[in-house]
Amino acid sequence: MLLTVSGPPGSGKSTTAAALAAEFGIEHVSGGDIFRSLAEERGYTLAEFNELAEEDDEIDRDLDRRLQQIAHERDDVLLESRLSGWLAADEADVRIWLDAPLSVRAARIADREGKPVEQAETETEEREASEHERYLDYYNIDISDLSIYDLSINTARWDEDTVFTLLVEGVEGYDEDSDEGKLRVDADYEF
Repeated sequence: MLLTVSGPPGSGKSTTAAALAAEFGIEHVSGGDIFRSLAEERGYTLAEFNELAEEDDEIDRDLDRRLQQIAHERDDVLLESRLSGWLAADEADVRIWLDAPLSVRAARIADREGKPVEQAETETEEREASEHERYLDYYNIDISDLSIYDLSINTARWDEDTVFTLLVEGVEGYDEDSDEGKLRVDADYEF
C-alpha cells in the first residue's frame, strides 16, 4: 500500500503520517525531515534554507526526485510532503490532504518551535507563498488544487484521535482491486 499525506505547515501532517504508518505497518518517509536535515547539514535555519531554495532550484528538485523515486520503486510506504500527492500521483492508493486555518497552524508551529505566534504566522505565510510560486514555476503545479486528493480534512475541526480514526476508516474502505473513480493526474511536469 502506498499512502501520501500532504498539507501546509502546522496542519498535523507529521503527527498523523507517523500514526498512520504505524497503524498500517508501513514505512514513513517525511520530505520535511529530509529538508530539515539538509538545512541542518548545511548550517541553515529552516527559513534561511527555504530562502536559499528560492534561488537554487536544485534543492527542491533533488528532494522531489528522491521522494518520487521512492514512490516508483517501493510499496508499503507512506510519503509525507507538501507535494507527495503529486509526486506519487499515479502510484498512490490513497492521497490525503490535511489543512487548518493559518491562525491555528501558526499557534501549533509557535508552540512546537518556541516562538511568538505572530512570528510563526508571518514566517508561515512567507514560506507558503514562496513554495506556491516555486511549485508553479518548476512543475506547473498549483498546490492549492486539491482535486487530486482522495481525502481532505480540516484538522482544526476535530481532535487528533478523531482525525486519525477518520483517516484509518477511509484508508481501510479503499478498494485496491477497483480502478473506478481513481484519479489519474495528467502531468506536464518533470521532477
